[in-house]
Amino acid sequence: MTTFDSYLEQVLDRIPRHLPLRDQVAQDLRSTFADRQARGEGADEAIRQLGDPTALAESYLSAVPMRPAPFMARVGAKLVDALLYGMALPIPAIVLLRMTFTGTNTGPRTIAVVLILGLIGMGFWLLSAAAETRYGRTPGKKLMGLHVVRESGRRIGFGQAIVRQLPMFLNIFWIDALFALFTERHQRAFELLSRTRTVRDA
Repeated sequence: MTTFDSYLEQVLDRIPRHLPLRDQVAQDLRSTFADRQARGEGADEAIRQLGDPTALAESYLSAVPMRPAPFMARVGAKLVDALLYGMALPIPAIVLLRMTFTGTNTGPRTIAVVLILGLIGMGFWLLSAAAETRYGRTPGKKLMGLHVVRESGRRIGFGQAIVRQLPMFLNIFWIDALFALFTERHQRAFELLSRTRTVRDA
């Protein structure tokens, strides 16, 4: 049996975490639920009347304007993210990179460096996807006043975040990014594929 608290959590979970709208929704739904109970309506009936959590969240989000993110702001956000991640690169990777160009038996060292650099690149990919899933944006997007949503305005899922970040992992980021210059909502190719958008903060 669904309780009101669990129902409310389902609704809020679909709304991007940084939006002030979350507090408004929580207050509205608590007030509505209390009014229904005061009229003698059971909890199950009140929840049924409120409807599907996804549909309810999207009805609230429909009032939030979704202005496409400027292209250069998106580029700036990606550069900030890359810079922050680059500053956190593990020292052993740099040491191994230097070792590759010294000595005579460089084969195993070269393989080790390639593997480590590959893992570092995968780490950037996964961390970016995790940040967009959890917070709706990476540090760079936060600095630039941007966030990521589904086309309906809801929070994105981890699978969508992974697909969004694939161009970076596949080293086709600039090709993918060029789509944002020509699509109606300024969406990248892999944003169209994942049904997501990058928009300005409200």
